[in-house]
Amino acid sequence: MRWHAIKTAFSRGIEPGERRSERRWKKNERGIWQRRFWEHTIRDECDFERHADYIHFNPVKHGHVPRTADWPFSSFHRYVERGIYSPDWGATDDVRALDLE
Repeated sequence: MRWHAIKTAFSRGIEPGERRSERRWKKNERGIWQRRFWEHTIRDECDFERHADYIHFNPVKHGHVPRTADWPFSSFHRYVERGIYSPDWGATDDVRALDLE
């Protein structure tokens, strides 16, 4: 219920008029929200690490950049500063080694 309230309040603050599919329009859904979203409670340190890896690798996976370090909007850079990742972690040639699916 809390997330529903947060998303409702946020959506009301956005000016109407974003592009929506006919299906979203019929269901009165805003275009801002991802349809296949689900909540996940992090279970332990290992689960957190896997999710952090997944999030940090996404720009490479979707072809936005060839290396994780090339995505300027990522917390990856703080992880490198703290010694958690090496600066070359997540390069395109590392895809098979990451097992992020």
